[in-house]
Amino acid sequence: MKINVCIAGASGWVGKPLCLALSSTNDLNLVGAVSRTNKGTSLKDFFNKESFELNFSESVEEALKVPTDVLIDYTKADVVKANVITAICKGVSVVIGSSGLTDEDFVEINKLAIEHNVGVIAAGNFAITAVLLQRFACEAAKYLSHWEIIDYASDNKKDAPSGTTRELAYRLSEIRKPELTHPISQTIGERDSRGTTLNGIQIHSLRLPSYVISVEAIFGAKDERLTIRHDAGTGAEPYIEGTLLAVRKVKNYVGLIRGLDKIMS
Repeated sequence: MKINVCIAGASGWVGKPLCLALSSTNDLNLVGAVSRTNKGTSLKDFFNKESFELNFSESVEEALKVPTDVLIDYTKADVVKANVITAICKGVSVVIGSSGLTDEDFVEINKLAIEHNVGVIAAGNFAITAVLLQRFACEAAKYLSHWEIIDYASDNKKDAPSGTTRELAYRLSEIRKPELTHPISQTIGERDSRGTTLNGIQIHSLRLPSYVISVEAIFGAKDERLTIRHDAGTGAEPYIEGTLLAVRKVKNYVGLIRGLDKIMS
């Protein structure tokens, strides 16, 4: 039986190639597509593809009137939480590719998902290189005592840190908190120059033209240093297969799963 899928942000940077990729599968069925800017427009005309029989919906609430198994959210920081809660309350599992959710949001989402007996998979980044960054950084944190994170993104990204960076900080904090030689609170000069503290880890967010998403975990020890870095290009292809993997597996879980590596066999 095919999995019925709705994509929120279906006309966006990841949403467009995701719609096309999903339509080429044998086990997934696109039954909903949400785009506020293209509401009412035929996907057949938008993609110039005869096999699409849908129109864009204005909201997740509207799109989920059609029986749906999984919602994929690739929207924006200001709407993702509301979309996720709407889906969960309708008994629909969710795959979250959007950034902007905090650790407190994830606690709330996990509780709600358990109450409604549905699964949620959230990954700060569905690209395999981002998954490997997390894995290698967590391994390094077992042996090195000091580290900080640099978060790079384009100048038009409104939320900070990025979802990729938030996920990395969360996963590192599960290993342990880094040591600090000099307390942040005792900084001489401007305290904000030391970045923000998230999960006990210092994060420095840059927002500049020419970046898409880059994350750099820098580990320091006496007379040596280790840098682990992920850089994303301008194309959305690296995120597609990871997202589809999550769609295929999310119905096997109840509650929140954070990180693509946790469902990879």
